[in-house]
Amino acid sequence: MTQSNLKLLTLYKVGDVPVKNRVFLAPMTRSRAGEGNVVAPVTATYYAQRASGGLLISEGTQVSQEGVGYPATPGIHTSAQIAGWRVVTDAVHAAGGKIFAQLWHVGRQSLPVFQPHGGLPVAPSALADQGQAYTATGPVPYGVPRALETADIARIIADFGHAAQNAKLAGFDGVELHGANGYLIDQFLRDGSNQRTDAYGGSIANRVRFLAELLDAVIPVWGAGRVGVRLSLAVSRPSLTDSDPKSLVAAIAQLAETKKIAYLHMIQPVAGVMLKPGQPDLAPVVRQHYHGTLILNGGYTRDVAEAAIQAGVADAIAFGVPFLANPDLPARLAANAPLNAPQFDKFYGGGTAGYTDYPMLA
Repeated sequence: MTQSNLKLLTLYKVGDVPVKNRVFLAPMTRSRAGEGNVVAPVTATYYAQRASGGLLISEGTQVSQEGVGYPATPGIHTSAQIAGWRVVTDAVHAAGGKIFAQLWHVGRQSLPVFQPHGGLPVAPSALADQGQAYTATGPVPYGVPRALETADIARIIADFGHAAQNAKLAGFDGVELHGANGYLIDQFLRDGSNQRTDAYGGSIANRVRFLAELLDAVIPVWGAGRVGVRLSLAVSRPSLTDSDPKSLVAAIAQLAETKKIAYLHMIQPVAGVMLKPGQPDLAPVVRQHYHGTLILNGGYTRDVAEAAIQAGVADAIAFGVPFLANPDLPARLAANAPLNAPQFDKFYGGGTAGYTDYPMLA
């Protein structure tokens, strides 16, 4: 295929945002923020290099200090953080791109060292996550979090609303709620991690309530056509499960349809380390209930992505590692050119190496 007949490279509109193609940059933590969780100046170069994508979705950006779970990751809850992101968005816009901020709260995937006053991380229920957290001195097992009181939830919702306002001040084109990868929103959604007995737990309607109220906080700031949600319900692990992911994603899709948000962005692996036997195919369920933009992510190649777009399985594809290693990915897809190999040992932390030094096509 050439550029002229790749639907992947055609003009599109995501909610209220016109974009130049359907090749999107997936959100990827790169752990290069500086003191005070402020994005480094080199981050502007990184995103501007990738501005040929239809929509860039930023790395996870904390809505509060409580939401921090990893070193050297950016926030958007202080004036310095807003100013740092403004440099990034200005660079992206100067390069002709569009960028959404991914609003992030890690919930139980944190440690007291990251928390205000060294307190316990928070979660819907006092259940520890599996695995280890990364710190400046090495990996540390997750501990048991503090179960949020009902009154605490309103405070966190307000934090998201404030972060949405800050994202507008920082010059973003919209926001994405990070409801994937076992972070706070995901913890509320799944019955394996949410064992509450109040209005935010139990039934699917109750477990979706937190997400619904977050949307009610950010939509007045941006308008529904500039708000998206990322999900990963097709992917599970022993400490992050749901007994009925298809019914759960149907309820979320119905919510997205009712709110008329710009997009749902789903990790639905077709290849790579996230692809496991028996994973549910949730994209068709979403299509039954939601008529906005559906973005899929998870191991897509050029041809598999194009086939998904042509078949109407998805409206756009978010590329992670291929876009990380190929800042001019749309041009390479158009030319069916070879892709740069990713430098896996330089994904997190460090300087420009493995970040802004990947070569472009001649």
